[in-house]
Amino acid sequence: MDYKQSGVDIESGDAAVRRIKSIARATFTPGVLSDIGAFGGMFRFPASTYADPVLVSSADGVGTKLKIAFMSGIHDTVGADLVNHGVNDILVHGADPLFFLDYLATGRLDPNVAEEVVSGMGRACAENGCALIGGETAEMPGFYQAGEYDLAGFIVGAVDRDRLVDGHDIKAGDRLIGLPSTGLHTNGYSLARGIIFDKLGLKVDSFVPEVGDTVAGALLRTHRSYLHCVRPLLERRLVKGMAHITGGGIPGNLSRILPERTSARIDRDSWTVPSLFTFLQAAGAVPRDEMFRAFNMGIGLILACAAADADLAMGMLKDQGEDPKPIGEIVPGARDILL
Repeated sequence: MDYKQSGVDIESGDAAVRRIKSIARATFTPGVLSDIGAFGGMFRFPASTYADPVLVSSADGVGTKLKIAFMSGIHDTVGADLVNHGVNDILVHGADPLFFLDYLATGRLDPNVAEEVVSGMGRACAENGCALIGGETAEMPGFYQAGEYDLAGFIVGAVDRDRLVDGHDIKAGDRLIGLPSTGLHTNGYSLARGIIFDKLGLKVDSFVPEVGDTVAGALLRTHRSYLHCVRPLLERRLVKGMAHITGGGIPGNLSRILPERTSARIDRDSWTVPSLFTFLQAAGAVPRDEMFRAFNMGIGLILACAAADADLAMGMLKDQGEDPKPIGEIVPGARDILL
């Protein structure tokens, strides 16, 4: 036997790397010192940019949203999801992204699929000013079902220590501003798939009138990055804390930034829940509280601002074409989310 007969095709792996190199190189920033294929990615830290730098890092995956990519044959959006999710996770601490690495594992490597996945990563990295400096493509026969793969992403960013955002000075009276999501982002897909495929028996190409899109079109909408619209507010020091609304919804994520003896009161009627969520709720007979735990319900990022700064922050966001919503305020309490 040889390695190829056992399920690992080194030639396919080399072909995938050759395709990925050009995608990654297009994202390189001046700090990148290594090429794709080195044992480690090298990045020269821009020390002159920061007086007292703090590195902020995060790792995450795309979850069962990948199942929709497998079923539809559309693979570039999940790569962008992975990058944007990571960018948002460090953005909530005030950090700008520096570089990104990925891990793609599959049973049998398809260079075309790998190229499509990484092209989405490259596009999102370029949009966020983040360099894709390396990663790992693992071929693991017998470990994954045919046509399936898994993704993980690792991001590193930086912020000056005196500009760290961690919610420590949030207090009663502060205002909460919600920024719209583009869909489910990367959470709640196990429940959504159960409703759409198991209960309703729909296919990925089924058109859903209530949503105005196909199943694949609605479920593969890219998890957006909030970097560019939030950065001007950070420069003006208008933001005390931010919550990226991912798994656990608003209750599970907003509570993570609340100091002791504070709670958040959210007005559910302050924004219109997008039709995708109302469709899923009705079709699955999902209780309202469960919807808010499983999904972002149309709010992908929440900003906490001093009451005196809230109008300015709202105005700056609107000037950038955003549709911010004044969704609530901070009140005395025991770190509860009052929905």
